[in-house]
Amino acid sequence: MSTRRRIGGALAATGLALLAVTTPVASAQTGDPARGLYSVEGASTPDKRTEVARTGVDVAGSRGGALTVVATPDQAASLRANGFGLKPLGDFDSMLKQRSGRAGTAAVAGDFPPGDEAYHTYAETTAELQKAAKDHGDIATLSSVGKSYEGRELNLLKISDNAGTDENEPEVLFTCNQHAREHLTTEMCLRIVQRFTSGYASDPAIKKMVDEHEIYVIPNVNPDGSEYDITGGEYQGWRKTRKPAPGSSAVGTDPNRNWDYKWNCCGGSSNSPSAEDYHGPSAFSEPETKAVAEFMNSRVVGGAQQIKTHIDFHTFSELVLWPYGYTKADTDTGLSEEEAKRFADVGKKMAATNGYTPEQSSDLYVTDGDVNDWAWGKHKILSYTFEMYPKDGGIDGFYPPASVIPEQTARNDKAVDILIAEAGA
Repeated sequence: MSTRRRIGGALAATGLALLAVTTPVASAQTGDPARGLYSVEGASTPDKRTEVARTGVDVAGSRGGALTVVATPDQAASLRANGFGLKPLGDFDSMLKQRSGRAGTAAVAGDFPPGDEAYHTYAETTAELQKAAKDHGDIATLSSVGKSYEGRELNLLKISDNAGTDENEPEVLFTCNQHAREHLTTEMCLRIVQRFTSGYASDPAIKKMVDEHEIYVIPNVNPDGSEYDITGGEYQGWRKTRKPAPGSSAVGTDPNRNWDYKWNCCGGSSNSPSAEDYHGPSAFSEPETKAVAEFMNSRVVGGAQQIKTHIDFHTFSELVLWPYGYTKADTDTGLSEEEAKRFADVGKKMAATNGYTPEQSSDLYVTDGDVNDWAWGKHKILSYTFEMYPKDGGIDGFYPPASVIPEQTARNDKAVDILIAEAGA
């Protein structure tokens, strides 16, 4: 942990108000910035939101009839030409620089920007997992599902009463940080680790869940992208992986469009390597998604998938989402009316505990090649996406201050417990 984690925290909370006052706003006179942050008006239906997404913009969040997006000048022009109103929120790159330095102290390379040092880097996350496995060796084991493109271990912590034994118990999987800049999600996975290891000896409810299940946690699905996003101690606004796209100068694939179920099927991702939702040259082209998928495949024992439930954590918009994402239909091949009802019932039950909005993924906009569709379509895993805090926002939607970590991760405790209980249903 950096020494600077003990300073600057009080200033971080004031950054929201400061940012709102001082952020420059793009105007028609100055032209659109290279990467502009916009609120897109008139996107009040799934079809309209899907139309916005298909321009290749970076869809950051959604609330009501508006989407928050990051767009190039060409993308902004395309949206206007198609009748969408754009409210400029600022020059995204200028806002990133301001957000990175708002505590007024020098950035440290390899760490989060000043004021946000309570967020865990990849090395610090790994150290936390190692400590959990060492301190609670009777119930926690640390392994890896594979390596990232740049060679980082994709750490996996298993929590169970006999963690070193593969028992015949329902299994639950939590994954975080598919999208690089969504650092609050890594903290969510660490919250789950801390709660179920440290609480085992003192909390009977936690002990019961651990004794009766095998709980798996992968805090960094995309560690290369996550580390790149804090290059030089400054936020980069990076979403994708870091593997270069073949035949292009562009870098990275959207990992949550790279899963091999309805991959590139339905206009729910981009063919352009420069797009933020580029699906990659082929399904599972990214070593990160392939490794996590192979781990999930490996949990088929005796012909039966042992992982019963799953949450993939993202930010932001405060949503609970479930399959399918590739179609607007409530049911489709492999998803019956009864199964769709169960998804909705459990999703609404979880949302009632954290105040998120529950809906089918495609009610937001159509996506294809995402992890939830693959987990259900391939393995019948009850798989959800949680879009975490905040409900909406500009730059602080991407990068909420570190001061919110305890409250916003604990906010999902009851929902996590519901998902674990559902694994045995």
